[in-house]
Formats: sequence, C-alpha cells, structure tokens
Amino acid sequence: MSIFYQDCWIEPKRWNCMRFHILTLFPEMTDSCLNASILGRAARNGCISFHTVNIRDYTENKHKKVDDYTYGGGAGMLMQAQPVYDAWKSVQDEEGKSVRTIYVTPQGRTFTQEMAEDMAREDSLIFLCGHYEGIDERVLEEVVTDHISIGDYVLTGGELPAMVMIDAIARLVPGVLHNENSAETESFQNGLLEYPQYSRPPLWHGKEVPEVLLSGNHKKIEDWRLEQSIRRTRERRPDLYELYIKKNLQI
Repeated sequence: MSIFYQDCWIEPKRWNCMRFHILTLFPEMTDSCLNASILGRAARNGCISFHTVNIRDYTENKHKKVDDYTYGGGAGMLMQAQPVYDAWKSVQDEEGKSVRTIYVTPQGRTFTQEMAEDMAREDSLIFLCGHYEGIDERVLEEVVTDHISIGDYVLTGGELPAMVMIDAIARLVPGVLHNENSAETESFQNGLLEYPQYSRPPLWHGKEVPEVLLSGNHKKIEDWRLEQSIRRTRERRPDLYELYIKKNLQI
C-alpha cells in the first residue's frame, strides 16, 4: 500500500481534504499521472490526496498471483475475490467508515458531468480498477456501490478511465482550480457545450475576434455566448440540444 502526498509519507488519519483511493494492479500508472500538473499542485497544497493500493499486496498466493481461470470456461483470466476484497477493506478500515466505491467497467452507467458534481461532494472515493476478463462477481456484489463507464468501448484496464473520472471530479473540489468560476462556465454546466473563446492577437491568419467580445458590453457578450453555445450544441450534440430545448420549454 502506498500513500503519496506532498512529497512525503503521512498517516491517512491526518488528511483534511478529499481523498481518492485507487485499487489497482499497476499503481505506477496512476501515481505518475495524478501527481502532475493541476492535480499534483492541488495535492501538494492539501486540497486533495491520492492513495494507491496495490491489490497484489493482499493476495495469499506466495507467487503474488491474483487471477485464475473462469468457471464454465472461456478465454482469459479473472481477478479473484479475496485479494480485491482485502485491499478494499484496508481502505475502509483506514477511513473508519463506509466509502463509496466505483468499479470502472464498460458495463456501467456512462459517466457525466452531473455524476462528477455528485461525487465531488463526497469526503472520499474508492476506484476499483479491473484487468484481464474482469473481477469475480461475488466481490463486486459485496463492495461496489457504483458501476461506471466512460464510453462504449473496451480498454486493457480500469486505470485510464479511473484517472479520467478523478480528474473531472477533483477539479470541482474547492481550491483545486485557481479560478473557481472557470468550472461554472464550461461545457455541460447548463446542459450546453461551451461557447468559442478567443485570446490575443485580435487578428490571426486573417481571422478576427468577433467584434462583440471587444465591445466591453457585458450583456451583449453574455447574449452572444449563449447564442453560440446553443448553436454549437445543436450542430455537435443534437442529443444534448434536444434535452436543453425540452427543459426550457417546461420552465
């Protein structure tokens, strides 16, 4: 079990921030990614923390084996229940309470911004990353609270999807982003895609910044941005546009 936080080893009970626990066979995948850039800075500042648990550390097999053949036949190996359960229980014991546990699987509900907002309200989360043909169903029934997917495709393991979800959730935690307003004005926050944005110079490759953005008239700028968001959503995500229209017709 490894607890990396602020370039030192500390006791979990001292944490005073949102905690992300990742149960994985490959902790090096998540450690190197999550402790970089904005998330790494937020961890060093004490806003969030990452706790990777190597499931292999909990196997009772002397060769550190964590998988076996599936009953009933079929291709591939399956992660066994015992090491997964013991790794999960070690986190529960450290937290001293029941922790919401997300199993990263293509069979789950598709992850959304709304789900990220809901999960960001938790004190801590556990992400269970599967490999091979998945994980013994019996332990999933015992420990998992949420089955979540990031899309209708299959990856080699759950670490990449877990990091995608952690990134989306962590940026909503107070203090993670320098500009707290930025998370409130981006895509999906109001059911629409974000409007196009521009920076200096005002003329680039013959393309000018829309005149309204240079006007200083905040009301006109707001109206323009909403119009652009609606147009972009209609063109790129007609499914979201339809939901937006239905919602606004009901108001």
